[in-house]
Amino acid sequence: MSLILMIFGAAAVAVLLAYIIVKYLPLNLRWIPSIILLIVTVFLGYKIYAGIMEPIKFNQQKVIKYSSVVESLKIIRDAEVKYYEVYGKYTKDKAGLIKFIDSAQLALTETKTIVEQVNKGGGVIIDEEKRVTDTIGYEPVLKYFKDRDYKNMFKVPGVDGVEFEVEIAEVEKVQGLVVPTFRARTPKTGILAGMNESLVKQELEAIESDQIKGEYVSVGSLEEVTTGGNWPPKYDKGAKKED
Repeated sequence: MSLILMIFGAAAVAVLLAYIIVKYLPLNLRWIPSIILLIVTVFLGYKIYAGIMEPIKFNQQKVIKYSSVVESLKIIRDAEVKYYEVYGKYTKDKAGLIKFIDSAQLALTETKTIVEQVNKGGGVIIDEEKRVTDTIGYEPVLKYFKDRDYKNMFKVPGVDGVEFEVEIAEVEKVQGLVVPTFRARTPKTGILAGMNESLVKQELEAIESDQIKGEYVSVGSLEEVTTGGNWPPKYDKGAKKED
């Protein structure tokens, strides 16, 4: 809006100067307003360019900032998922989750179908198939976090002294079936601190499908059974290429 007002204001000034030149200014002095108009034109051109580029630069910078935050949230998400595989629940104990990655073991299982003879009575014996799951070994959880900075996964990248909020809850998915949930998040305001306030305000109200919606960058949910993040697919492209 301010850019539009500036353009209209400059146009009004140009018209006013042109009127003054034609109406009142002697011929030998008309070079003075010409210089003024040239200066105003250059200034206006610069402001228009800056006004156009500012949102573009803002979007480029926010993607860079968000990308490192999303990577940390992915590590937290993966750690919570492994913790759930072992204990059947999530945790909000940050130090405990790091220790879990360092020391816990995941059971390796094998499921196979076997045939058993079942006596149905009266001398009737039939073959029945059964699926049996056996533990065939163990592997360290640490294997899944190789070359990932899980020791610092709770620190919000680029925001000094701030850690992600981690919460756990339970959701009744269907009547009688209660399922654990978790959520890790951090406010956008901290990540975007020092950037254009007007553009930050717009960012906090983002609802587009190609944007990180809302006031937080988060993964998981306390109200729904999900381990997904609220970021669009473009933030996962880098990870897919590396894989």
